Amino acid sequence: MTAAQSSPRKRAGNGAVRPIDAEEIGLDALVGHAGYAVRRFQIWIFQDFIRTLGEVDIRPTQYSVLTVIGANPGLSQMAVAKRLGIERARLVHLLDSLEQRKLVKRVKSKTDRRSHALHLTTQGETALAKFKRLAAEHERHVEEKIGRDNRERLLRILADFT
Repeated sequence: MTAAQSSPRKRAGNGAVRPIDAEEIGLDALVGHAGYAVRRFQIWIFQDFIRTLGEVDIRPTQYSVLTVIGANPGLSQMAVAKRLGIERARLVHLLDSLEQRKLVKRVKSKTDRRSHALHLTTQGETALAKFKRLAAEHERHVEEKIGRDNRERLLRILADFT
C-alpha cells in the first residue's frame, strides 16, 4: 500500500476521491484541552520568533539566556539554568555556542572557584539591543494575531508560571 493509498481520503462534490485537508481532521477532546491549545500557540509563537529574528540567527532559548545575563551580569550557569528551567547540560551547550559567537563570556567566580560568572561581551551587549528590537517586532505580531487586550490578559494568566 502506498502512502497516498493509506492517507485519509474524502469524496468531493463531484464524486472524486481527494485527500482530507488537515483542517478537516477532527480533534475530538483535544479541542477542550488547555495544554493542546497552549502547545499549538507556542508552535506559532516560536515559528514567528524564528522568522522575525532569522536574520540574526537567534532562537528563543538563546534570546532568553542572553536577556537574563544582560539584566543580571555575573550570574552563575546554575542560577541561569534554574531561573529559565533549562537543563544544565543543555545550557552548557547553548553557552558554548554563544561564547563561540563572542556574545557571552565566562569569568571565573571570585567567590567559588568551581563556578563561572556569566557576562555579555561588548559585542553581546550590542547584539542583544538589536535582538530586543526584533523581539519587540515579534511581540507586535503576537498582538496582531490575538489582539492587545488578549495579549495582556494572556500575560497576566501566565505570570504565575514565569
